[in-house]
Amino acid sequence: MKKNMGTIDRILRILVAAVIIVLYFTKTINGTPAIVLLALSGIFILTSFISFCPLYLPFGLNTRGKKD
Repeated sequence: MKKNMGTIDRILRILVAAVIIVLYFTKTINGTPAIVLLALSGIFILTSFISFCPLYLPFGLNTRGKKD
């Protein structure tokens, strides 16, 4: 599994996940949308830590940049 996520991409995903989690615990979002967003935030955190996004593969995306 080749890494295909750059630093900025990873940081943005973690920030979005953190905002979703805060919104959930402050009861700003609730119900089914909250559960879906929490699952999405979990995926964002997981993909950020492993630096690999499977959805980038079919589109040939790579935010990691060129390697020397």
